[in-house]
Amino acid sequence: MNNDKIVVYETFTDPNHAHIVRALLEQYGIDCFLSDEHMVSLNAMYSAAVGGVKLHVFEKDIDRISALLRSENAIPETNSGQEPEASKITCPQCHSGNVAYGGSVKKKFGLSTALIFSVITSFVLMVYPFKMRKVYHCFGCGHEFKK
Repeated sequence: MNNDKIVVYETFTDPNHAHIVRALLEQYGIDCFLSDEHMVSLNAMYSAAVGGVKLHVFEKDIDRISALLRSENAIPETNSGQEPEASKITCPQCHSGNVAYGGSVKKKFGLSTALIFSVITSFVLMVYPFKMRKVYHCFGCGHEFKK
């Protein structure tokens, strides 16, 4: 197993919360970085579109990070971008625990009638279609699934 592999440890809907966790990890000498924080900071509605602010860490540090975040009283919760218990969800296809809950990447809309209604509404109101299907997304294999 390669210990230098970078994984998405957590996703956040609030960029400020993500920066607090990143700063805490860096204070303890854990290398990490955030992605999509600028996109979500521009408009909170973009959080669902990009899957939230992602905290990337080295796979070798996961146990240390989990213990550290559990012991810190300043961090109320770290799965703000996921449904409750989402951190225990594993991908049914590859059995990876690197799973997040958010907007579907592959299928943006559920039913074809919803798609037609959404497109017509978007033309009338001159906005981007706003209906989005929420699913679990595996960052390991790209598989999307419902609980």
